[in-house]
Amino acid sequence: MGKPSKVSPYPRLRPIDKKSDGINVVIETPRGCRNKFKFDEKLGVFRLNSILPAGSVFPFDFGYVPGTRAEDGDPVDVLLLLDEPVFTGCVVRARLIGVLEAEQRENGKAERNDRLIAVACDSRDHKNVKGMKDLDKHLRKEIEHFFVSYHELTGTPFEILGYRGGKVAGRLLARAQRQANAS
Repeated sequence: MGKPSKVSPYPRLRPIDKKSDGINVVIETPRGCRNKFKFDEKLGVFRLNSILPAGSVFPFDFGYVPGTRAEDGDPVDVLLLLDEPVFTGCVVRARLIGVLEAEQRENGKAERNDRLIAVACDSRDHKNVKGMKDLDKHLRKEIEHFFVSYHELTGTPFEILGYRGGKVAGRLLARAQRQANAS
């Protein structure tokens, strides 16, 4: 039996999937889960970050785009629309459809904490969702409610600034790639 690899494959993933021209999304927390997982870049593993209260779950798969750095220093967050939940660490090819722009306050300091919104390339249920205009208003309200409630539980004020389309999301992603390459 060979020696186990000491290097995690996740940091080596590219943000863009060349085959589909979509983005690679690494799932941290599956839909329907109370446990919030986060990738620990130093150790190369997923760690339990927090637990939502009883009755609260992640309503969508949630992850990040590898090879990116957002304003908060973490990889860019992605809310992924997918037919069924996938496991923590699963890499999913996705189409970027927009961004939920948001701001949070920590220690009195305002910081952007935008969430990209994407659809799994292989999704059957969401195959007709090409942009933010294709998302039902009710679904958008659910997304907003989840993030506001989630941050409220942590004592971090979270303000929704609005939704923007795929072009703005693409520029945010490109900037996050440049930021990761510069660090």
